[in-house]
Amino acid sequence: MLVAAAICPCPPLLVPEVAAGAAPELDRVRAACADALGVLAAARPDLLVVIGPADRSGRGPHPEGTPGSFRGFGVEVDVRLGGVGDGEPGRELPPSLAVAAWLLERTGWSDAPIEGLGVGEPLATDRCVEAGREIAARAGRVALLVMGDGSACRTLKAPGYIDERAAPFDAEVARALGAADVAALETLDADLAHELRASGRAPWQVLAGAAEGADLAGALLYEDAPYGVGYMVATWS
Repeated sequence: MLVAAAICPCPPLLVPEVAAGAAPELDRVRAACADALGVLAAARPDLLVVIGPADRSGRGPHPEGTPGSFRGFGVEVDVRLGGVGDGEPGRELPPSLAVAAWLLERTGWSDAPIEGLGVGEPLATDRCVEAGREIAARAGRVALLVMGDGSACRTLKAPGYIDERAAPFDAEVARALGAADVAALETLDADLAHELRASGRAPWQVLAGAAEGADLAGALLYEDAPYGVGYMVATWS
């Protein structure tokens, strides 16, 4: 059963070495993420599953110990998902799960076994929801760390340029995450999310499936759009 979830954005810019001179601009996001992970630790889960968007090479399960790296972003920063295990030979974490691993290392997570799941952006809603249900049934006390960004179309300089639908989309997602509104997340428009480059849609819908019947309360810790991309931090417990 799902007992807690933390929802965080996944830009590599969260890693100060990647952000370089712009690092202080995301200090509030980092602080909110640390607070969210504290809620996971307080829930004393038997299993933590980290879920994030991934391209084809990063989709699927990533066992504890899987390495990741930010070397592709020009910095010599390496991470590992959890403290034990060797992962799958020759496979690395996708960027979203590498950011999650960095957050977990930063907060000193050692409270439960960890697994990662890379979710493809096109994954249909019903499959996302079913995946969440299966994850929630895997242990008596399951916690999720759900990585994903909102729209990337909030300003003229955003990666997807400006789209007038972006701010209302992000506002509804933030409301749903803050209210632990399972039904609202399950009915997010996947086509609209794709058009707005919202990488979190599929992971959020996996969360929704996992939370069915759990009766969790939500709290929104952060919502803003640095660089024109919607970032939300929330907890369910």
